[in-house]
Amino acid sequence: MNDPRIQKLAANLVGYSVNVQPGENVLVEMIGSERDLIKAVVEEVGKAGGRAFVQLTDRTVLRSMLKYATPEGIKTWAEIDLNRMKQMDCYIGIRAGENVNDLSDVPEENMKLYNSLYSHPVHSEQRVKHTKWVVLRYPNASMAQLANTSTEAFEDFYFEVCNLDYAKMDKAQDSLAELMRRTDKVRIAGPGTDLTFSIKGIGAEKCSGQKNIPDGEVYSAPVRDSVNGTISYNAASIYNGVTFENVKFTFENGRIVEASSNDTARLNEILDSDDGARHIGEFAIGFNPYILHPMKDILFDEKIAGSLHFTPGQAYDVTDNGNRSSIHWDLVLIQRPDYGGGEIYFDDVLIRKDGIFVVPELEGLNPENLK
Repeated sequence: MNDPRIQKLAANLVGYSVNVQPGENVLVEMIGSERDLIKAVVEEVGKAGGRAFVQLTDRTVLRSMLKYATPEGIKTWAEIDLNRMKQMDCYIGIRAGENVNDLSDVPEENMKLYNSLYSHPVHSEQRVKHTKWVVLRYPNASMAQLANTSTEAFEDFYFEVCNLDYAKMDKAQDSLAELMRRTDKVRIAGPGTDLTFSIKGIGAEKCSGQKNIPDGEVYSAPVRDSVNGTISYNAASIYNGVTFENVKFTFENGRIVEASSNDTARLNEILDSDDGARHIGEFAIGFNPYILHPMKDILFDEKIAGSLHFTPGQAYDVTDNGNRSSIHWDLVLIQRPDYGGGEIYFDDVLIRKDGIFVVPELEGLNPENLK
């Protein structure tokens, strides 16, 4: 018998996150070897009257494919999968790989080809823009290791985070989304960080379990050429299988003109993927009350209570600042006191200090009010 928490999560994914309707086609993709959740999801899709189509992906096999990939081969691969994605109404993506570094030794040029010729058209352009979608991780020993916990303790944490009351969180986000929609100037301050930009006219979107599980953020994007100053991120990030730490960007008129990290050369290779990679496509504020510390998994880390992320690369259609890129790299800055503190100002008014919202209309997003 399935863990009842798995069945509850599957029901939430199908019924709430993508809201499967009778007759809809649903692509369910599992990256990894776990099967319990994917079976539960397929069952829930059937109960809802939908049609489930399953893709099982193994990162070790993907690594072999990418090491010997050619532009022609990736284009054909993308053409096949893009045709399938165009027939889907919904997408549920479950990531459960055993080794987050499986792709770390794929040549950088091959990863750029994969991102630009496959991921961008199939996922960024088709799946994100034209399906109801949600992506999530699945708890396993590898994730527990990244979180520095036992596997059992991590499973308990995972289901507490993923099965919280997202409908309640959705209502609490209204005030922040409305405030962001009428804000012009944003300033972010903290250790090694003093950054200004405008979000005027860009809009804001709530994230409360419809796109990601776990969830808990409201996002916008800076006016493309308005970003000036420096930001020092304090959460490690894995990109293309490589861990980056102490990432620091300096901006002039929207463009990253200086970039450093523990691997500055590789960092700049990624930022040189295309012109849009040196501009920002997303600015978001995170507030999931159960996620407190980074674990090198962006679906969790970008939702950390008291965090924000400031993302080089592709903008989302719903908060479009015109930036186009084959990458979208969420990098996280945590502003709680245990990570150095920091402030966010909207139009010169302090709205969050040391990770806690300090204006009355936003206090519903503080941890004690979301648990």
